Amino acid sequence: MRTLRLVTTLAVAGLLAGAVATVATTPASAATAVFSVTNTWGSGYQGQVTVTNNTSAQISSWRVEFDLPAGSSISQSWNAQQTTSGSHYAFSNVSWNGTLGPGASTSFGFLVTGSGTPVNCTVNGDSVSCTGGTPPTTTPPTTPPPTTPPPTTPPPTTPPPTTGTPVERHGQLRVCGTTMCDRSGARVQLRGISSMWLNWETAPYAENLSALTWMRDNWNLQVIRAAMGVEPAGAYLSNPGKARAQVETIINNAVSAGVYVIVDWHAHEAQNNQSQAVAFFGDLARRYGHLPNVIWEPYNEPLQVSWTNVIKPYHQAVVSAIRAADPDNIVVLGTPTWSQDVDVAAASPVTGTNLMYTLHFYSCTHGASLRAKGDAAIRAGLALFVTEWGASNADGGLDGRACLPEAQSWIDWMRANGISWTAWKLDVGTDTTNLLSPGAPVTGGWTNYLHGHAPFVVANMR
Repeated sequence: MRTLRLVTTLAVAGLLAGAVATVATTPASAATAVFSVTNTWGSGYQGQVTVTNNTSAQISSWRVEFDLPAGSSISQSWNAQQTTSGSHYAFSNVSWNGTLGPGASTSFGFLVTGSGTPVNCTVNGDSVSCTGGTPPTTTPPTTPPPTTPPPTTPPPTTPPPTTGTPVERHGQLRVCGTTMCDRSGARVQLRGISSMWLNWETAPYAENLSALTWMRDNWNLQVIRAAMGVEPAGAYLSNPGKARAQVETIINNAVSAGVYVIVDWHAHEAQNNQSQAVAFFGDLARRYGHLPNVIWEPYNEPLQVSWTNVIKPYHQAVVSAIRAADPDNIVVLGTPTWSQDVDVAAASPVTGTNLMYTLHFYSCTHGASLRAKGDAAIRAGLALFVTEWGASNADGGLDGRACLPEAQSWIDWMRANGISWTAWKLDVGTDTTNLLSPGAPVTGGWTNYLHGHAPFVVANMR
């Protein structure tokens, strides 16, 4: 078999100007690898390389190498095996993305601290010229044009409208089989973020309308989750007036911004306060259930308790209260073991329409075995919604570590299955899952305030 040469074309996406600078010419018969900047902030940027096989035969592996100038370094990468020697970086395919048929492509990504772009590039050992500009550190335009459609955006079954707010484009949502569809029957994958426990947030980020519209316009946010703490001191049970006001502010802001909103009873033992939950959701359903914006989530993360004897009866009671006033908005049902055992719920689902089931993951802790549970639930006919996830350990990332390769595997899985998601969490702090860094204004404009897994989350919302 003849040797296939993989030659690279590197392009730096100028986010401010929306321009792409081609820095090497590649024969039409060769494969290509295109570099672009997909996100930028004050101290660094997120890069991506998309490898495409333009030959008429299959290739079985690839390896991209380059140097970064002094003062710049790669802190994290995903979808490739990275090796580092000083300022020299090499990226080889992983098991599932090395084989590319004619015309096929795959991507890997990385986070760079500093502003330098790749130099001294080789692809499969072949040297090519790669020079380019420095990623901008100024605020990018509202919708920076990528060089190719982002791989994290799933193709809908029919082309959706491309103008207007998310709610103007999609309208009333419904469950269709194991996915979510809009009013025209097109598949919808909502992507957004969750608030911090509202009783513990450091500032009212989730309640600010300016911040919400900024996330809609700059992050492509389509849904926000209002995580109303229930059981801790200062949460709903001890201060219901404050908690309800916070949630209703977020609902009203979502209506103004034209985005969807998840009303989350953020509890771990909700069955112990069933009457309060029934009253809360029944009241809000009467007053807000006519809106297409609202999605109900009656139980955040049940503990390791029985689905059949504890969680399911609770859901039946709360869903009944919601349906008395709101017959059609989606209700997302929590599942056992911190909303992981969706396969258990699939064996005895709640009767009703427009019901989905919650699956939560944290990529440093949860991997293929939990996705297998999701696959089993989907095969059984359940529609899933990942209302909470992080590229961290299950504690939210107290150690500050991010596991982006596994998080990318989850992103790919959710895209392939049309599963909507909201990432944890809109607040300032040292945890990996805090999206904002100290000094972030309450009103938005957070281009230079991204923290932890935020660059990865934002890139996958766009």
